[in-house]
Amino acid sequence: MINMIPIILDNHTFLAISVRLPKTNLLAVASEKGYIMCGALDVGLLNDKLRDRKILAGRATGVKSIEELLEAPHESVTWEAVEKGIHPGMIGKEALIKMI
Repeated sequence: MINMIPIILDNHTFLAISVRLPKTNLLAVASEKGYIMCGALDVGLLNDKLRDRKILAGRATGVKSIEELLEAPHESVTWEAVEKGIHPGMIGKEALIKMI
């Protein structure tokens, strides 16, 4: 099952997406410029093989819901995210605000 809902943070709307899969869930919250995602996100791939795309993204591990994703500290972020002031340890909703 796929679920998409709007999330309002600091008067800005983001799209929260959850995909139920066998034994796991994929979780993401996106702005028009970037996104945060659960541990399924491969930041190394984005930084290395897709570097020319300048993807703005962050990864939180161990989260099981959109609410947890918004509150969890990032385990890793893309280089493009670092350039926007997003860093490992920053919680999801703070990173999203920097992605506006």
